[in-house]
Amino acid sequence: MDLRKYALAKAALVAAVVLTTTVATAPHASAYPLPGYVTGDVGVHDPSAVKRPDGSYLVAHTGNNIALKTSADRTAFRNAGSAFPGGASWTTPYTGGSSNLWAPDVSYRDGLYWLYYSASTFGSNRSAIFLATSPSGDSGTWTHRGLVVESRTSDNFNAIDPDLVVDDQGRWWLSFGSFWSGVKMVALNPATGLRSDSTVRSIAGRNGGAVEAPNIVKRGGYYYLFVSFDLCCRGASSTYRVMAGRSTSVTGPYVARDGTALNSGGGTEVLAGQGSVHGPGHQDVLADVDGDVLIYHYYTGTGASRLGINLLAYDSAGWPFLR
Repeated sequence: MDLRKYALAKAALVAAVVLTTTVATAPHASAYPLPGYVTGDVGVHDPSAVKRPDGSYLVAHTGNNIALKTSADRTAFRNAGSAFPGGASWTTPYTGGSSNLWAPDVSYRDGLYWLYYSASTFGSNRSAIFLATSPSGDSGTWTHRGLVVESRTSDNFNAIDPDLVVDDQGRWWLSFGSFWSGVKMVALNPATGLRSDSTVRSIAGRNGGAVEAPNIVKRGGYYYLFVSFDLCCRGASSTYRVMAGRSTSVTGPYVARDGTALNSGGGTEVLAGQGSVHGPGHQDVLADVDGDVLIYHYYTGTGASRLGINLLAYDSAGWPFLR
């Protein structure tokens, strides 16, 4: 399934959602900077990025068998194939046979690249998150490491949109989730990257409304949880926006600037659509030499999805903003 079909199909799932939760008042959208200049192959959806030991960049994103791109300078990007050019047969029970795999999270730890990614079908929470590792991150070098977490139609969560965070004690956690009862978290075994217990924690929710794509980073005394609110995958009609909360504990509770808990629909807006930039979201925070960088996708006026990159800073009260 190509990305346009992916977008249209997911739109059919989410278009009927009625949003009933009030969130924190945010700055007017015109205050947000435009996406930074990028060139080359920048057609992406649900991007995640990592800086490699040689200073270059690897981007993984939704696509057939997980699409890859590389850049030497964070400006010019080129196609780098897919993680699994021979296919990922272990995912087909969840995808109905499609090779389109969603919303990867890529990181580099302990001399290995770690890739968490989703397999599902539209309109169903019969979904799964898998792990693969690679010594180089290059196409065809990824080894399947197993199933991390799955959801069934009887569950109140959806096992897609994974994000790995390692806390100050060296413990590994995977946040994930899309719609249903919201964003969840499970503990991982650092030796394997797989799940270590049966507990499912709730860290963000909108009473069944549109919240997904978590990303957690530790900065100063806080863990920051970034999520995407509202509707993705509708081209120029998309209403996706990036929201944030923070906590002194990796497992929460996360709260917005106004004190509203993210588990109660709260969130502080960091980025929203404006002008020719529509529905920015599915964000990933990358630490780089010039500071934090927010990686995301957005839609052009023609409905094409594009790579967005902006520097991310923190105000005097410790709340993130784009610059």
